[in-house]
Amino acid sequence: MAANFRTLEITVISAENLQLNRKPISKNTSVTVRTDNNSQFRTTDMDTEGGAYPRWNEKLVLDLPTHSKSITVEVQCQTSYGVRTFGTATIPASDFVGGYVPEGYLHFLSYRLRDYKGERNGIINISVRMKVPEMYSSCASSTTSSPSRMGFPAAGNNSFGGNIAIGVPVWYDAYQTNY
Repeated sequence: MAANFRTLEITVISAENLQLNRKPISKNTSVTVRTDNNSQFRTTDMDTEGGAYPRWNEKLVLDLPTHSKSITVEVQCQTSYGVRTFGTATIPASDFVGGYVPEGYLHFLSYRLRDYKGERNGIINISVRMKVPEMYSSCASSTTSSPSRMGFPAAGNNSFGGNIAIGVPVWYDAYQTNY
């Protein structure tokens, strides 16, 4: 039976050039990450010292439904009027799920934040990793005593620890040749 969700590890690293009413933020910022249907969300602790360049470096674990197309990152600030969202970025799931990278690959991503008017308001820096289901990770660890590696050493590298060339599947029709 297939799972109805994927587990994501989202590390909210930092933000840059944050403004509220065209003035640099002074302190008390946090980040909330939501699924596209708002069924689940996680929030970082408040950064009280970073000002317009806060740092969180905080890992949030979120279950993303398999049909989800995106996640939303909101940057908020505690003001005298309460908590205000002043920057939002919608991140397509295709930026970190699928493609030619293996499951469990760590993606470092930066996105432009937009305020409620749609105007630019800073940049958010995050990393995203889709957790590999337990049944896959336990099978790999039971067959080998070392971490599983896939690929061939890149040219000029005699060790198998570093630069790995990743193969891309190509379909070839042997019966369709031109002579």
